Amino acid sequence: MVDLTEEERAAVTATMKRIALLMDEIGWQTALGDLTEAQVRALIEEAVEGFREAMSDIARLQTPEVPF
Repeated sequence: MVDLTEEERAAVTATMKRIALLMDEIGWQTALGDLTEAQVRALIEEAVEGFREAMSDIARLQTPEVPF
C-alpha cells in the first residue's frame, strides 16, 4: 500500500471527478471486463492526466510568488 501525502490525496479526489465524467459517457453499468481497449485506455489516460494536472495546480498554489 502506498502512503500518499495530503497533496496526493487531494489530486486523487480531483482525478476521481474526471473519471466519473468519463464513466458517465461509458455507462456505469458496464462491467470492467466488458470495456473496450479504447475505453480502458481513455480511463487510464484521464487518470494520469487528471492526477498530473491536479498535482501541478497544488504545487502552483503552494509556491510563493517571486517578488520581482
